[in-house]
Amino acid sequence: MAGTFKFELVTPERMVLSEDAAGVIVPGMEGEFTVLVGHAPVVSTLRPGVVDATLSDSRKVRVFVKGGFAEVDSERVIVLAERALDLEATDAAGIASELQTAEAELAAATTDTARLAANSAVERLRALQR
Repeated sequence: MAGTFKFELVTPERMVLSEDAAGVIVPGMEGEFTVLVGHAPVVSTLRPGVVDATLSDSRKVRVFVKGGFAEVDSERVIVLAERALDLEATDAAGIASELQTAEAELAAATTDTARLAANSAVERLRALQR
């Protein structure tokens, strides 16, 4: 299909998604950015947030990611996430469990960077609960 690119979402445990996409919204550390076909090359760190993808068959995919990196070029997007949670396949109990883990990480954080990342995850997961 014209106007698509390869989108891959990977965690340390598994390949979460490998599909052709028409657009992907990525939660970059400096703010969300939208990737369309022909995007300029960029590498970005990720903040906790939701990756929204429109696949080539018009299906929508929403995945909560917890940190990592995104690598973009004109033909592909690779998201390397520390953790990924498919929001369509997760119920309220799954989000609550993820929130509990993030809150424990926030309580155990010993550096400003760790506190910032954990707090960001807690805020975004609470927003997803609503």
